[in-house]
Amino acid sequence: MKASYITEEHDILRQSLQNFLKKEAYPYFDEWEKKEEIPRSFWRKLGAQGYLCPWLEEEYGGVNADFGYSVVIDEELEKVGTGTIGIGLHNDIVVPYFHTYGTDEQKRTWLPKCTTGEWITAIAMTEPGAGSDLASIRTTAIKQGDHYILNGEKTFITNGIHADAVIVVCKTDPKAEPAHKGISLLVVEKDTPGFSRGKKLAKVGLHSQDTSELIFEDAKVPAAHLLGNEGEGFYYLMNQLQQERLIVGIGAIASCERMLELTISYVKDRQAFGQSIASFQNTQFKLAELTTEVEVGRVFLDRTIQAHMDGEDVVKEVSMSKWWTTDLVKKVAMECMQLHGGYGYMEEYEMARRFRDAPVTAIYAGSNEIMKSIIAKKLGLT
Repeated sequence: MKASYITEEHDILRQSLQNFLKKEAYPYFDEWEKKEEIPRSFWRKLGAQGYLCPWLEEEYGGVNADFGYSVVIDEELEKVGTGTIGIGLHNDIVVPYFHTYGTDEQKRTWLPKCTTGEWITAIAMTEPGAGSDLASIRTTAIKQGDHYILNGEKTFITNGIHADAVIVVCKTDPKAEPAHKGISLLVVEKDTPGFSRGKKLAKVGLHSQDTSELIFEDAKVPAAHLLGNEGEGFYYLMNQLQQERLIVGIGAIASCERMLELTISYVKDRQAFGQSIASFQNTQFKLAELTTEVEVGRVFLDRTIQAHMDGEDVVKEVSMSKWWTTDLVKKVAMECMQLHGGYGYMEEYEMARRFRDAPVTAIYAGSNEIMKSIIAKKLGLT
């Protein structure tokens, strides 16, 4: 069933992107997983083909594309591997902060670099002692003249190693009450004095996605790099997090669909007891159930995407979609690995990687427990 927001232009984009990825990504992805990073050269190629931030205005290097372009790009990258999530984070999570809250000068300076691949971006929210509870962050930025002095540590930062610019969530007023009113957003460039990368983090999955700690020790950040207004960072985050969670749901459903494709093909070919595994009723029922659940998730996700594109308030629906799809991707990974048998546990099979990559989706962009709390609040239960 084709989503209502997908037009002929989106179909053309999908075909061209698939052709590009068959040449530039699929043959190298296993190597990227082993090296634990996606090379910057791939980002440059994405930029040259117009696959980075196509929604931006032409003056910044975009083509004024609608969100449907982002959906297509994220889906096709997910089919390559979940380790490509840093590209979606750059395109549809970080750069929108620059575009929405940046001054004209900031946008003229920063946005063109984001569309060419010259800049890779990241956003630093999580700290060793603060995850979903953003109000409890301890990183501070104290203004001194025409600079902020930034101190603190961030962890689990996607694109952390490669990032040329990082939006750092910090407290410009550590004594503010309530605490969230003291939060601001600062853009820190890679060569900023006092800014360093910690270790590249060893993860269970998402091996090709560089994830790291970031350290700020009296980092001297120009006051001109304040994004938006001082003290309003928490509200900016709340406004933008919904699209981030929608992006996660898009990836989760695309991953489910890919795993089903792999598994259906495998069980048709695999023989046991003189017949294909696909001929066993257990196999048929398992795949019928999973396909139904994934289709249900897809329909609800597409409806939510359309509402988001129409400018509707979809906080509740996005939260529903995020927890449903990311719980589902874990279930599909488990069941599809089981149907692969021992081969599903072998690294040479894509299924093994999918199994490793699935669980974290229920954690990042706000854990699924947080999603349920948001839904409960929208239902008037809290």
